[in-house]
Amino acid sequence: MTIGQLLAPMFDTVRSGEGLFGGGQGEETWKPMLTEALAKQVEKAGGLGLATPIYHQILLLQQGAPSAKPETSP
Repeated sequence: MTIGQLLAPMFDTVRSGEGLFGGGQGEETWKPMLTEALAKQVEKAGGLGLATPIYHQILLLQQGAPSAKPETSP
């Protein structure tokens, strides 16, 4: 679902109504289904590769590891 939400704006920038077979109400009807199908294929291929780095960062934060950002004093 998240991947689909990330892909959806990509299709907002495509001007497909200018071609011989593009545009119209039919295209607007099917566009969300295309986005969903593409998202499923991205997930099937391994996703975006964000899960492992996010998991490790959360693990470091829970274990009390020092922050990467220097602390600033007021």
